Amino acid sequence: MTQELMQLPLALVLGATGGIGGAMAHKLAARGYRVRAMHRNAREMALRHPQFEWVPGDAMRREDIVKAAQGASLIVHAVNPPGYRNWGELVLPMIDNTIAAAGAVGARIVMPGTVYNFGPDAFPLIDEDSPQNPQTAKGRIRVALEQRLEAAAGRGTPVLIVRAGDFFGPGAGNNWFAQGLIRPGKPVTFVTNPGKRGVGHQWAYLPDVAETMMQLIERADKLPPFARFHMDGFFDADGTEMAAAIGRATGKPDLKIKRFPWMVVRLASPFVPLFRELAEMRYLWRQPIRMRNARLVAMLGSEPQTPIDEAVRATLSSLGCLDKPAAASSVAPSLARGRAA
Repeated sequence: MTQELMQLPLALVLGATGGIGGAMAHKLAARGYRVRAMHRNAREMALRHPQFEWVPGDAMRREDIVKAAQGASLIVHAVNPPGYRNWGELVLPMIDNTIAAAGAVGARIVMPGTVYNFGPDAFPLIDEDSPQNPQTAKGRIRVALEQRLEAAAGRGTPVLIVRAGDFFGPGAGNNWFAQGLIRPGKPVTFVTNPGKRGVGHQWAYLPDVAETMMQLIERADKLPPFARFHMDGFFDADGTEMAAAIGRATGKPDLKIKRFPWMVVRLASPFVPLFRELAEMRYLWRQPIRMRNARLVAMLGSEPQTPIDEAVRATLSSLGCLDKPAAASSVAPSLARGRAA
């Protein structure tokens, strides 16, 4: 490693192979950080992504994270159990390990947040300080997680949480867009809509989430010890605008929209763990829920937002869903600006 690189501020990114973790790793590197990422198979990851410094480790082992965090001024906690599995066993121990590592090295914790923290008493318009009374197991876990982070902030570890809607973006496959609405690797012939006409839904474009986090990090001196912000992202006001954007991106404005098979999910949920977890989150598609971004706009002046058609086109292209004619006729995506995930 060159002396020049050694002089750059160091950020440890946990979950750098995931959607928001990967977006943050690239954004940090572009903004002058040396990025260290941890993975159980660090050698293989170093061959795939040589621009980052890879170290071996497991987010469930505290000693691994503390070792990886040495010299870091920032820890991005973007690691989550895949496919909603084992939240109860993994989520809180992982954040405890990150808190311990940040406290040991004096780093700020940066983490993406969700709407899971909130229940019906906070709907439909949610602010950062709205009451947190979730009615799902995952929601209660998220509340406990943020309580631990707030306690850590009280002990001197600064925390930044940016809550946003459902993620989508280039290269990200573990989300509703890639696993529910379309089929990666295949031309789009229809869209499966988990919601229904007339019910709004909040989406977040990963490059925009990363840009928002980065702009907040660059204003760290203005942030409180425990900082929480909401993104507006792309709000699909009537539940059909995302499908329409997919139709425009593919050059198929009359793209067929199918209903998501919620009945099958419900019937199979006792036997399929993933379906059980999906069924628990159906409430997010049955009523309009929108996190308000007034606090974020007051801090940044405006929220980074990529035009929806550009964001959807870039996402579909990265997932192998655009045939050559559609891709050739599209405007080249500009991911530098970002928009809300």
